Amino acid sequence: MKDRLQHWLAAAFGAASLAASAGHAFAQVSLDEPLDERSAKRLDRMEKAVKELRAIVFQGRETGAPVVVQPADTQSQIAGLGDKVGDITQTLARLNGELEVIKHDVDEARQAASDLRAENVALKDRVAALEAAAKAAAAPPPPPPPAASPPDSASAFSAAKAAFEAGDMATAEAGFRDYVDRFGDGPGGPEARYYLARALMARQAWPDAATAEIGAIRGWPHTRWAPDAVLDLSRALLAMGKTADACQTLDELNRRYPKASSAVLKSAAASRAQAKCGQSG
Repeated sequence: MKDRLQHWLAAAFGAASLAASAGHAFAQVSLDEPLDERSAKRLDRMEKAVKELRAIVFQGRETGAPVVVQPADTQSQIAGLGDKVGDITQTLARLNGELEVIKHDVDEARQAASDLRAENVALKDRVAALEAAAKAAAAPPPPPPPAASPPDSASAFSAAKAAFEAGDMATAEAGFRDYVDRFGDGPGGPEARYYLARALMARQAWPDAATAEIGAIRGWPHTRWAPDAVLDLSRALLAMGKTADACQTLDELNRRYPKASSAVLKSAAASRAQAKCGQSG
């Protein structure tokens, strides 16, 4: 209670002091002279302060609550500060939102840049591959490797031919037949068929001999033995009774190999007479 009374007294003395100051101010200003704007505002402030002090004193006396004296514009200042704080808070919130948007855009830009770098690498690799392919396509193809007979084909051919030259036709036939079966698709295949046909003709196996000769001269090769192979084919056909085919073969001999040896051409003329063929084509 004593504290409350002290508050009241302090408030009262403060009000009295303000009133005295106001009265002193009134005493110095003549009522007949008009107040300037500054003095008028000051007087309004003092009157407002006195009224607030009186209200505080009376309120404290009636309620028994401690008297707290505050400046008259404290609440408005606090309210103004609160508004400013609210504005700052809103500004910060807006800036935070804008920063989030900017951060999102930056992340997307970085990802897009990373994707573009990866695409550039892939495109460079693809262009390099295409350039290499174009260069390879423009280059002339390498020459095919020369056809070579298997290592043991030469010895097999030599053995069969040695038997043929020795007159051992049975051994020669067996040797060349084995050679054709094993190496017939190689470079020595046509010549081996030629000698196989001659060995077959020695025992008058005309159909097999004709088949072997046809395999030997397929493509009309330009070799030293080719004209003899054609002549032997006509003889095998004539022995089989196929005179027309024999005559046609003799015509091809003259047409395909006009520079054959005189012995081959003479034998061909004899076969033509025997088959009673017409004028050669």
